[in-house]
Amino acid sequence: MAIFKTVRPRVLSVYQRVRESHNMLQGPGYRLFSSVQREITNCSSFAARKRSGSYRIFSAHSWYIDKSEGFGRCSHLHTSSYISNSSNTPKASRKLKEGPGLEHFIANSGLPQRALSVRELEKVSHPYVQVEDISGNGRKVYFDVYGCQMNVSDTEVAWSVLKDHGYVRATQLEQADVVLVMTCAIREGAEDKVWNKLEYLRALKKKRLGRKNAPPMKVGVLGCMAERLKKKLVEQEKSVDVVAGPDSYRDLPRLLALVDKGEAAVNVLLSLEETYADIVPVSLTTSRMSAFISVMRGCDNMCSYCIVPFTRGRERSRDIQSILDEVRHLSDQGVKEITLLGQNVNSYRDVSETNHQGLSVTKNDETQLVKGFKTLYKPKKGGLRFADLLDKVSQINPEIRIRFTSPHPKDFPDEVLYLIKERNNICKQIHLPAQSGNTRILEVMRRGYTREAYIELVAHIRSLIPNVALSSDFICGFCSETESEFQDTLTLLETIKYNFCYLFPYSLREKTLAHRKLVDDVPQSVKVERLNRMVDVFRSEATKVNRDQIGQQQLVLVEGISKRSKLHLVGRNDGNTRVIFPNVEVENDSGATEQIQPGDYISVMITDSSSQVLKGIPLRLTTLQAGTSDSNEQYLIFKRSESY
Repeated sequence: MAIFKTVRPRVLSVYQRVRESHNMLQGPGYRLFSSVQREITNCSSFAARKRSGSYRIFSAHSWYIDKSEGFGRCSHLHTSSYISNSSNTPKASRKLKEGPGLEHFIANSGLPQRALSVRELEKVSHPYVQVEDISGNGRKVYFDVYGCQMNVSDTEVAWSVLKDHGYVRATQLEQADVVLVMTCAIREGAEDKVWNKLEYLRALKKKRLGRKNAPPMKVGVLGCMAERLKKKLVEQEKSVDVVAGPDSYRDLPRLLALVDKGEAAVNVLLSLEETYADIVPVSLTTSRMSAFISVMRGCDNMCSYCIVPFTRGRERSRDIQSILDEVRHLSDQGVKEITLLGQNVNSYRDVSETNHQGLSVTKNDETQLVKGFKTLYKPKKGGLRFADLLDKVSQINPEIRIRFTSPHPKDFPDEVLYLIKERNNICKQIHLPAQSGNTRILEVMRRGYTREAYIELVAHIRSLIPNVALSSDFICGFCSETESEFQDTLTLLETIKYNFCYLFPYSLREKTLAHRKLVDDVPQSVKVERLNRMVDVFRSEATKVNRDQIGQQQLVLVEGISKRSKLHLVGRNDGNTRVIFPNVEVENDSGATEQIQPGDYISVMITDSSSQVLKGIPLRLTTLQAGTSDSNEQYLIFKRSESY
C-alpha cells in the first residue's frame, strides 16, 4: 500500500466532520475534546489508499472525550474510516450519515459507560474487519527473536495473543505461513543482524511464490526496530508485510488480517498504559525450568546515548496482583527460577487503584535515590515500590529462585538490599550498570552519578551482602572520550572485580540526545581497540574472582546436558555463573541414590575455574532452602579459614 504524504492536510478536516456526528455518541453529557484534533493531526503512523474519491485511513489513536463528570479515556482503540475529499458539504454530510458514525471510532460507545478492562476492549469488533477475518485458522507462525530478555518475554506475549486467535506454532522456519522477527535497536550491530535476516526472508518468500499451491509467506517485524524504522521497513523493505511496535502486540491478529486483504499493516504507537498485565505469556520452549515476567515497561532516565525511551516509551508498571498471580501460575507449572524484567526494573511503582489485599499503600512515599545519585525526572510518589514487589514475590514459593534485571544503580534503597540479604530464594546477584568509569563521561551520558558515588554504592552493597555477585555494562568510545578517560574505565574494572560484564563499543542512535547535540568523534578503529582492552582486563579480573571460589560448596540449579560433553551437566549457581559437573548418580536427602535431572537443586564442590565457568563435583541432591543455608554456612567457614 502506498503512503500518501498529501493525506495529512486532508486529515485536518476530520475534526470538523467528526464534530458533525458527535450526537451519535451514546449517553448524554459527551462532547469532543480538542485533543482529538491534536491526536489526529499529530498521528505518527497511518496508511492511506486513494480509492474512488476517498481516502481510507488506518491508524491507532487514543481518543479523548470530555465527560460532564470528568475526563474519560478510551485507549488502544483502532480507527478505520472513510473520509471524503469532496468540497460539497451536503454530499459529504449525506455520506457521513449513510456511512460509519462516531461510534465506529470509539469502540465502547455502545457499552455501559464505565472503564473497560483490556480483555473487554479486545472483544470489541474491529471496524471493517470481520471477526472471522482476524482468526488464524490454523496458520503456522514462526518467531525469530533477537536482543534482550525483554524481547523473549514480549515474544511470549505475542504468541499468547496469536494462539488465542487460532494460530499454531511452527518449529521450522520453512514450515511457517507467518514469520515474525522480534528485533532489537539498542546497537547498530543488533540491527545489522535483523537486516541480514530480512534479506534471507525476502529470498525465501520468492522461492515460496514459485511453488504450486503454496500459500504466500507473510513477514512481520516486531519490537524496537519496528518503532524506530517504520517508514524504511514499509516503503523500502518490500518483503515486510507487518510492522508492530512494542505496545501493539494485541493488534497482531487485525494487522495480519489487513495483510490478507492486500493492505500494508503498521501500528507502532507507544502507550502510556500498556503493560500486557492481563495476558498470560506462552513459553516458546517445551521444558520450562525458568521464566521471565515483565513487571514494568519503558524508561524515564533519558541517558544521552540510549534509544530505549524512544522505542519503548515512558515508564509504567503492572499492578502487583497480576504479577503475583503469574508467579503462582508458574509455580504450579513447576518453574524453578523467575526473573523479573523491566527496562528500569527497580523503579517499579504500582500506582493502580486495584485491591492490594492488605498491602500498605502510601500516597506520598517519594522515591529515595541512593546517596550521590540524581535523576532528570521528578521523583515518583505513592503506590507500591520494588521492595514491596520483591517481598511478596519471594514469599509465594520459597523453592523458586528470584532474579531481576535490568536495574539502575540509583534505585537501590537499603530495604531492597536487606531483602536480598535475608531471603534465601532471592539470588545474591546484582546487575549494576556503570557504562563508564570516568565522571565527566558519566555526566555527558546523563547517568546521574560520579565515579566516586558508584564505588561507594558497591562498597555499601558488599558490606551488607558479602558474597554478592556483581555484573555491569560498559560502553567504550563514547562521544569525546579521551584515552585518559578510558583508562578510568579500565581501573574501575580492576577495582570492582565483576563476575560478569557486558562490554560494547559506542553505537550512535538516531533520536537520542547524543545524536542531536554531540559528535561521534572517536574513530571506529579506536573503539574496537578499546573494546579489546576492556575484555582483556575484565577476563583477567573475572579469572581471579572465580579462582577464589575453588573449594567452596555451592548450590546449583541444574539446566541440562553440557554442550561440550554428554557426560557432564551444566547449571547455574546463586551468582548466575555456569557450573559444569559430571553426570552421575548422587544421594538425595533420604540417603537413596538418584540420577540428576534438569530442575534439581544440587550441592557442588568447586574444584576448578576459568573466567567464564566453574567446574566441580556433585555432592548430593537438596532443596533451595536447605542448600542455601549449607552454602552460606560453608562460605563463612571458608572465608574465616582464608584469614589465617
